[in-house]
Amino acid sequence: MTDSTASQPAQEFWEEFYQDRGQIWTGNPNELLVREVAGLTPGTALDLGCGEGGDAVWLAQQGWRVTAVDVSATALRRAGAHAEEAGVADRIEFAEHDLAQTFPEGYFDLVSAQFFHSPVAQADERTKVLRRAAEAVASDGALLIAGHAGWASFVEHPHVDVHFPTMDEVLDGLAIAPDEWRVETADAVERELTGPDGQLGTRSDTILRLRRLRR
Repeated sequence: MTDSTASQPAQEFWEEFYQDRGQIWTGNPNELLVREVAGLTPGTALDLGCGEGGDAVWLAQQGWRVTAVDVSATALRRAGAHAEEAGVADRIEFAEHDLAQTFPEGYFDLVSAQFFHSPVAQADERTKVLRRAAEAVASDGALLIAGHAGWASFVEHPHVDVHFPTMDEVLDGLAIAPDEWRVETADAVERELTGPDGQLGTRSDTILRLRRLRR
């Protein structure tokens, strides 16, 4: 990561990220989350790094009771407003957490970490948070981790240095017991997208869905 971001606290970085812009995301759920969750029986869900609430709102609309957390108070306010507009605010609990420092209590039928990348995270911070996420999965629950496999094809000179872990690296970092977990999905997906200046390109993402067999 670059010197300009490496020492910046996560809360400060992400609060500035949201405060400096109007609505950033579309409000729609991540496609890979929809693909992997659509066939699951709704229960309790934990949405890590919920941003402006697109995933949390969609999950609530499908019948899940959601705990949605983010480090940015501005993002959470926008997410709360989105939930109110969608009529599902009573099914979502929003909470501010720097997940490297504090983590929601309890066990969940679904724990989702969608594109959980940060230019201000320490080298092993993401791995530690994902291990904690795995600990929060209830018996017969699912852990869903989506990540970018690299920069979009039209990004020639990235302004920050971010490592995009492979699926094997994520699995190794989780250090899960094979008799307690089953890998249900391990997939690489390439999609077309349009850049901020209208550039056409592609980006590769990875998706892991793990099922906890027992606690």
